Amino acid sequence: MLFRSTKTKKPEESETYQRFAQLMTWADQYRKLKIRTNADLPNQAAQAIAFGAEGIGLCRTEHMFFEHLDEIREMICSVTLEQRQKAVNKLLPFQRGDFEGLFREMNGRPVTIRLIDPPLHEFLSDRHLEEQPGLAAMLAKNLGITAEQVHTRVKSLHEENPMLGHRGCRIGIVYPEVTAMQARAILEAAVNVKKEGITVHPEIMIPLVGFLAEFKHQEKIVRDVAAQVFAEQGLTIEYSVGTMIEIPRAAMCADQIAQSAEFFSFGTNDLTQTTLGISRDDYGSFIGHYRENDIIGSDPFQQIDQEGVGKVMQTGVQGGRSTRPDLKIGICGEHGGDPKSVYFCHEIGLNYVSCSPRRIPIARLAAAQAAVEASKGK
Repeated sequence: MLFRSTKTKKPEESETYQRFAQLMTWADQYRKLKIRTNADLPNQAAQAIAFGAEGIGLCRTEHMFFEHLDEIREMICSVTLEQRQKAVNKLLPFQRGDFEGLFREMNGRPVTIRLIDPPLHEFLSDRHLEEQPGLAAMLAKNLGITAEQVHTRVKSLHEENPMLGHRGCRIGIVYPEVTAMQARAILEAAVNVKKEGITVHPEIMIPLVGFLAEFKHQEKIVRDVAAQVFAEQGLTIEYSVGTMIEIPRAAMCADQIAQSAEFFSFGTNDLTQTTLGISRDDYGSFIGHYRENDIIGSDPFQQIDQEGVGKVMQTGVQGGRSTRPDLKIGICGEHGGDPKSVYFCHEIGLNYVSCSPRRIPIARLAAAQAAVEASKGK
């Protein structure tokens, strides 16, 4: 009697994988755009590398904060700078450890790290206090204040339109100790990993900038912290400081912002919201009707609106490179994995697109097709 072997092939040994690998090899020979990934954790980075990612185009540091809510909530409820600094200091080792993991996993590939972006009420709101009855009392005890003060502070965080409120670089400007802590965590992590013999390329991204003064305020904090860290560690690393272009003013004034910013990354999710005046959270109630009645051709949050948002992006590219000809520019919104959006990014001269790990093969193929068609004059 004959028995079949029960040994299964590894995925990379399968015929399907071999065909996929060959297709990706061909695509990589022709494409001009680099393909990065949006990743916040080492395991996400590892998955992206397996799909062919050439770096991280967006690491969302606030996702790390959600793992340490007690500390970030203490920071939010602090009534004095001393209290706030103490709470922020508690977050430093956690952030540093997370960044070390990312740098090790990326092993020499560039890593773009966005400083805190969402409004603070995402970490602490009336809803959180209602769902956790003892939370206000715990925070009050830790800070030496009353539960009433905690409730008052939480109410003050409420915003009617938080997408356009106190978020992004605006948090770092009002609370510079947060920017300083994040910069220290990034740079200490980079130095530590470099000491292990691993090359690191951190790119620190300041979000929601609309004015050059906003960027310069935050950049100075980063540069000052970098000088301190390098002096303390006796070792320097190369790093860059750039910005996320996600509101129209930043694109319109890109020539000014590029005086200081060393790279741009279009946050096309928010750029679409702010350009079209449509909320990504609320548009579901009417977008289907719009598409059925040919008001718009495609979902603008899935595919770049080239006539509107696209023109804003082109203005940003032209303005930025008029000041800094070698300005590196990419995108890190959800559009980075959409084929037509990738085509458009190739056409306007971006350096890379960044998307979720599983969309990387699509982006690689689309970038190759765009390059081939452009070479034929299409």
